[in-house]
Amino acid sequence: MSTRAPKPKLPKPEWLKIKLQTDGHYAELKDMMRSKTLHTVCEEARCPNIYECWANRTATFMILGDICTRACRFCAVKTGLPTELDLQEPERVAEAAEQMGLRHCVVTSVARDDLKDGGASIFAATIKAIRARLPLCSVEVLIPDFLGNEESLRIVMDAKPDILNHNIETVERLSDRVRAKAKYKRSIELLRRAKEMAPSIPTKSSIMLGVGEEYEEIIASMDDLRAVDVNILTLGQYLQPSPNHLAVARYVHPDEFKQLKEDGLARGFSHVESGPMVRSSYHAHEQVKSAAGAASGA
Repeated sequence: MSTRAPKPKLPKPEWLKIKLQTDGHYAELKDMMRSKTLHTVCEEARCPNIYECWANRTATFMILGDICTRACRFCAVKTGLPTELDLQEPERVAEAAEQMGLRHCVVTSVARDDLKDGGASIFAATIKAIRARLPLCSVEVLIPDFLGNEESLRIVMDAKPDILNHNIETVERLSDRVRAKAKYKRSIELLRRAKEMAPSIPTKSSIMLGVGEEYEEIIASMDDLRAVDVNILTLGQYLQPSPNHLAVARYVHPDEFKQLKEDGLARGFSHVESGPMVRSSYHAHEQVKSAAGAASGA
């Protein structure tokens, strides 16, 4: 009986080889986060853009703990059954944002399917707490799909974030393979409802490339997002966080990312961030300005 050899891992191209550097400022901010028992996606995902984003007074907080009730094949966040809900977390996030002097704050979370509202009330409380301490700081929320619960989405929209972000992650054909529980059409519907509830609040989504999608499928996803009036799109390269996660199917060349940016802008997105190292919150502070300008017709 013969056994098939495992498929060799693709070597990383030169454009993805970035040396991470830390300095005293980074260490100081990291210590401050730990002292408040907070998590940032910037650190958890070891994002290569962390120094640039923090220098631009932008950071992404991960609320509702660090244990996710889902097990998406692309994500390194721990999976399991969360044991508690920290009602003081919104205030600690706001305190940290104030100490960092943030100009743009992104708030995301693990999926909390164990909670009746999916954690929507904590998102809303966090938005309000940040606004109370930093009135000039724009607040973006990157939310899960809340299993399609419309009331949960309304709780978040009523708190009036500056940007409502929900990632479709990949093209429709690959969605069930890449994501856990989340459904492509449900994500599109969430983005449609968000714009229906608050037409003036810009919406945003993200697609990671390199998991087996075809170019035409990326374009089709862009069209699906524009059909529900999504304003901002980010496109980045998927990187395998561990051997147990989904393998990289291909590394997308920077020239293709450049072409996709042009395709996106031609379809009417107010801002498209597209490149190998782009993540959902990359240059988020600029996206607020672009979306506001588009809304005012500037």
